[in-house]
Amino acid sequence: METVILAVHIVIAITLIGLILIQQGKGADAGAAFGGGGGGGGGASSTVFGSQGSGNFLTKTTAILATTFFVTSLFLSYLSGQVSSEKKESVEISNRVEQLQAEDKPALPISDNAPAETTDKPALPAE
Repeated sequence: METVILAVHIVIAITLIGLILIQQGKGADAGAAFGGGGGGGGGASSTVFGSQGSGNFLTKTTAILATTFFVTSLFLSYLSGQVSSEKKESVEISNRVEQLQAEDKPALPISDNAPAETTDKPALPAE
């Protein structure tokens, strides 16, 4: 699930960057209104969505994508926190299990056949 949300998050980010780059700045409208920007028809700027349609459409789409971007960011950070706390709990549990297993084991292995004391030195003859 985290992978799907991350993929959606990346697609939204790329789309949001593209939409922001497509939009004109507020100063660009004033230049087009007074005939600036090339040899053309006075105050008529050529836009794909009409004179006012592009601003509203692109602005609303950008706002929706930005909101969705923030929501996916928050959800991904929430999921990241959940995963790290689960890992922390599992590490603590495994450490405790290892500690309990170490307490149950004897310090040295005891076998019935081994002598009580073992040394590498030969025994001294009795005097």
